[in-house]
Amino acid sequence: MSPRRAVGAGDRSLREHLIATAERMIAERGAAGLTVRAIAREAGVADGVLYNHFADKEELLAHALRARADAIGRTLDPLPEPGTGTVEENLRAYVAHGLVLHNGLLPALTGLVAQPDVLARFAALSGGGEDWNQRLSRYLRAERDLGRLAPDARVDAATSMIVGACHEPVLSVLFQGQGIAHEVSLDVADDLVATVLLGLAAR
Repeated sequence: MSPRRAVGAGDRSLREHLIATAERMIAERGAAGLTVRAIAREAGVADGVLYNHFADKEELLAHALRARADAIGRTLDPLPEPGTGTVEENLRAYVAHGLVLHNGLLPALTGLVAQPDVLARFAALSGGGEDWNQRLSRYLRAERDLGRLAPDARVDAATSMIVGACHEPVLSVLFQGQGIAHEVSLDVADDLVATVLLGLAAR
């Protein structure tokens, strides 16, 4: 077997193949109990090969989780810009984006409450770019500045409400186990947006 390729790797480097393999495995079964041996066997390489490309299993899992989040993000529509459409429509798009993103990450996050190092490394791999909740906060502030929200609109509180609703199913997985986890239906977006706008809308 070539030191740079594995069966099924195609044109990817072995490092990329290992990340893709781990991404698929955590998407299908979560990260709980996922061992170096299991990943290596799935990837078609010897156990020790992983350590030629990653410092430890946690580094590989962080990259796999980042790849999973990026893959989900590529399926989503672009977030609306301030001043376009209506605030109600735009907020609904932000809520739907957050729900789909977090629901998609549910299986991958299973078992990671006991692996905080993986979550910390995953966060560090964002490259410092804005994430969804930062975009949401910036969007609401811009709409307030444009006069499409009340001048005293409490956008931080509104952001916390929306982010919390989208985080809830993830927290269920992390702290209470897969059996109690549930995806949040996109149907809740209308009620959430209506509730938030009661406190934000220009009068």
